[in-house]
Amino acid sequence: MRKVGLGQSGIQVSRLGFGCMGLAEFYGDAVSNNEAESLLEAALERGINFFDTADMYGAGKNEEQLSGFMKKHRKDVVLATKFAFQRGENGEFAGMSNDPKYIKEAVDASLKRLGIDVIDLYYMHRRDRNVPVEDSVGAMADLVKAGKVRALGLSEVSAETLRKANDVHPISALQSEYSIVTREMEDEIIPACRALNVAFVAYSPLGRGLLTGAYRKESDFGSGDYRMMGNPRFSDGALEKNVSLVDQLTDIAKDKDASLAQIALAWVIAKGDDIIPIPGTKKLHRLEENIGALNVNLTDTDIEAIEKAIPQEAVAGARYPESRSSTLYA
Repeated sequence: MRKVGLGQSGIQVSRLGFGCMGLAEFYGDAVSNNEAESLLEAALERGINFFDTADMYGAGKNEEQLSGFMKKHRKDVVLATKFAFQRGENGEFAGMSNDPKYIKEAVDASLKRLGIDVIDLYYMHRRDRNVPVEDSVGAMADLVKAGKVRALGLSEVSAETLRKANDVHPISALQSEYSIVTREMEDEIIPACRALNVAFVAYSPLGRGLLTGAYRKESDFGSGDYRMMGNPRFSDGALEKNVSLVDQLTDIAKDKDASLAQIALAWVIAKGDDIIPIPGTKKLHRLEENIGALNVNLTDTDIEAIEKAIPQEAVAGARYPESRSSTLYA
């Protein structure tokens, strides 16, 4: 597994990371702590050292799922977590905060759940427009000075916010959704990252499973899967339209002796070493399939064919419901 630099942090991460969210919530039932640890061990054994979680995933459960794994392998793992979304006692969403006082409380809570002394990469999960980003990043910078955090990141912010934040303290990574079906960050955000030497961490590089070809109809989703709870790309007829787009990649996948998922990941990987995809899974064979994408070499002609097969404007449905879109590009 090749390593690449994480922006201006000096930290080296695996070319492919692992998104841990689905182990605890959102994509059907959570897995047990033992099952989670087993899968994380398998990822590490195969060369993945970059693991991504957040305090809101499972209302803290996801961080707790990583604690045993982190205790065994702390020196070998680059761990990213996030703050901003708040959850109530019963897991209900209770707002969002970028308040400096809250940030300092949130990092201590995450450190306790994870059972570690320092977080490698600490993200602002979403920006609260009511709090100056300079104040929030200033509080995050204090965590670096205190030795609780090694590097800082932002998620789903605008290029303007990134520049303002970077003026306060070096930002090492910006995380946003990026895949063949979500490409709008190519216009301003990725160029801004490159100008500032900020790594771009791509979450949902498989389009929340859409690009795997495994989800073709409602019955393919398990109970409690949030994609079936009003996600615009999977509801109101959008799923059928988007599946027909994904099917256009079948011949390309066959030609490369690869799966649809591997073509989707190889496309992201081909966009540059400063773009690090973090697909997640609950299954070992999917983990191995994802890693196999590193062996799929796409030519410029292949990339052109992929993008022609799935034009951005042809994708049906927004990536988030309207109620959550206000937190994007803030």
